[in-house]
Amino acid sequence: MSSTLTTHALATRMFSELNETAVSTLAQDLARTAPSSGLVFLVGDLGAGKTTFARAFLRALGVTGPVRSPTYTLIEPYDFTDGQNGPRRVLHLDLYRLGSPEELDYLGLRDEFDQALILIEWAVRAEPELPLPDLEISLAMAAPTVPDLRRLVLSARTAQGTDWLDACQSRNDVREV
Repeated sequence: MSSTLTTHALATRMFSELNETAVSTLAQDLARTAPSSGLVFLVGDLGAGKTTFARAFLRALGVTGPVRSPTYTLIEPYDFTDGQNGPRRVLHLDLYRLGSPEELDYLGLRDEFDQALILIEWAVRAEPELPLPDLEISLAMAAPTVPDLRRLVLSARTAQGTDWLDACQSRNDVREV
């Protein structure tokens, strides 16, 4: 489940024994302070809750249409108007089916990194071609005997990621357990 990133986190928040509702609430809390552009890696085994987290995050940002899993399409774009910030672009990617890191170029993402908020599941499949994420969000089962509960770790990898976590915490939205 762990990413191959070699850089250390600038800030980390850990949560344990979260049910699906609590994971969704945490995603919504992060969405409330999300920057207009940035990169988030969603890390976890199959079934860990990455897409569930992304769906709750997108809904909290204001996406009202269908929120589809990008498992087969690789990328799902969301262009919408945020009531507070105006036009917004969010991309949700699932790179599990990527054949090689170089295939990332075919998705045309290079111009999007500075203009969109990008959520990537299975970033490890293309890490040599990806910039450092602002946040890495790791999800795992809390214990093998309790498959409904999750352990979640938020790791800021950039100054923007640290600012994001701080802004969320200062609003008392992110509460570690």
